[in-house]
This record gives sequence, C-alpha cells and structure tokens, in this order.
Amino acid sequence: MSKILLKGNDAIVRGAVLAGCRLYFGYPITPASEIAEAAAKYIPQVGGTFLQAESEVAAINMVYGAASGGVRVMTASSSPGISLKQEGVSYAAGAELPCVIVDIMRGGPGLGNIAPEQSDYNQIVKGGGHGNYKCPVLAPNGGQEMSDLTQFAFELAEKYRTPVYILADGYTGQMMEPVEFGEPVSELPHHDWALYGDQESKFNLISSIYLDPEELEAHNQMLQDKYKLIEENELRVEEFMLEDAEYVVMGYGIISRILKTVVEKLRKEGVKIGLLRPITLFPFPNDKIARLSERIKGMLVVEMSNGQMVQDVRLAALGRCPVEFYGRMGGVVPSMQELLDQTKQFISKEN
Repeated sequence: MSKILLKGNDAIVRGAVLAGCRLYFGYPITPASEIAEAAAKYIPQVGGTFLQAESEVAAINMVYGAASGGVRVMTASSSPGISLKQEGVSYAAGAELPCVIVDIMRGGPGLGNIAPEQSDYNQIVKGGGHGNYKCPVLAPNGGQEMSDLTQFAFELAEKYRTPVYILADGYTGQMMEPVEFGEPVSELPHHDWALYGDQESKFNLISSIYLDPEELEAHNQMLQDKYKLIEENELRVEEFMLEDAEYVVMGYGIISRILKTVVEKLRKEGVKIGLLRPITLFPFPNDKIARLSERIKGMLVVEMSNGQMVQDVRLAALGRCPVEFYGRMGGVVPSMQELLDQTKQFISKEN
C-alpha cells in the first residue's frame, strides 16, 4: 500500500486492526486521546467493538474479560491513567492473559502536564503493579514503528500469554509521518485455554488466585521461566555505527532519533561514536552493553526523565567504562544542538 501521512497514535490503531484486534476498551487522556478516537472509527468498520469505559480501572478489567475469551484486545492511556490500570495489569499477568497496553507518556508526577516525557520507565519496565511479574515492553521511535511494533505486540502477547506494552512518549504519539501498511492477518489462532462459551471450553479456568503458598510459588516460578525465555528470544535493538565506536550514546523513543543526528554530525568531525537504541526495554540489552563496556571509553545515556533507564545501563556495564547521564524533565524535549554540545562535553571529559 502507498504511504499515509498520519499521527503516531493513529498508526497504532491501524496496526492493531491489521493484527486482528477487534475489541478496544479505554478512556480518553491527552496526549493519547487520538488512539481512542481512531479505535472508535476503525474497529467497528471491521466488525469489532469500541467501548469508552467509565474509568481507566474499568477499561483494564474489561480487557481482562475480553482476553479471557481469546479475542485480540487492547487499551491505551497516558501516564496517570496507566497508574490506575496497574492492578488490572497485574491480574492479567497472573492469569496469563494476552493483551496489548499502550502508554503515551506525559509529564509528571501527579497531574503534571500534557507534554512528552519518559518518566514511566520504572513503572512499566519494572512491573508497576503488585507481584513478581514483568511484561514485554516495546519502545517505538516513529510512526512506522508505532504500527509495526503494535502488530508484533499482539503476536508476542499470544506467543507467551502475557500483557505487552507499547511505551512511547507524547512527541512520538503526536508527530505526523508517512506510514506504510501491509496486509491484515488472514487467520487468528484458536486457544485451548480460552473461554469461548462452548462445550469444549466450558471447564477452562481463568484466574490468578492460588491460596496454597506452595502452589503460588510454583506459579510464580513458571512465570519467571517464561520471562527468561522472553529475554533469550525476543531482544530487539538498533545498532548504529557501533563497529569501531570508542564512545556510545544511548536513548530510546524520540531521543534516539535526535541522538542519531548527533552521531552523524560527530562522525563527520572524525569522532568514533555510535548509537545503541533499545527497541525492547524488557528484555533489555544487558549483554550488548556489557560487551560494549569492555572496549569503549564511555557511554552517555540520554532520557527525558530523572534517569531511570540509566540505572539498568550502569548495572549492565558493571563499572567497566564510565556511564554518564543527561536528562530533561517536565516535558522538555532537548534540541539536537543541546545534545550535540552535551555529547562533546562528555567526550572531552573522558579523553
């Protein structure tokens, strides 16, 4: 198909429809409201259902019910709305229910503002809700990936029976870019664990309650084994000019695009520098960071937060090279010149 100019938020929904999503439950919140608007427009056109719930809490529990029926279902919100959904996400993870949850991050804490930020990293990547669970987290950095990674998220969710997050900042959600769409899925799988309202699935049980401590421990261990498989098989990163790099910059989402320009400009000045962009935040590229840290002079991590991902980078590097941090908060998106200057200062310090 020819490319269509549209917002990243719109691209998410079109990707979901192509992936076979037929149910959407949500509640509007800026800067994610276009997702609900697009879902209300497109999902009924393919025989699906859009429902604006009375709250974020209601929406995620509707997702839980729909996922129990083996249907491809999604919801979306922004930072404070995602906070309200966390109990339901924990329930879905405990019951092993596949679903897709989109978080278009905005400034916080509290009500904050509607400008883009990346301060939900800890909330999303580290679990957010109660219990020993994790969710795969995909971090697109543009309109095409907003669609492509959403389609991949539904496959990932069903493959491992788990909620999957799309984590993007408000800038990426609101930015308009040309996006190309492929063909819709032709056939959706039948799940032997789901409740289809027929005789065959009559005795299937969807629950996350295990009153016996040893049974709950066994369930938790099974979940940990599953997360290990995800870490081994589903890592995605972008590596840009890393082959001979002496310095590395690292960022995700919109920051990674600004940093790529910084790398290109510094390469023209003869600086051996590269970019490592995690596309999956869980699983995280621990091994790649560890290998890089053994041969480079230093790494600069840039985030639109107080420094949340950088803690994981430092753990992976284990002190083998300096890991510096630069961040902006409150919805401030750093300019290319700002990050170019910061990167030059970092390199000068490490020389």
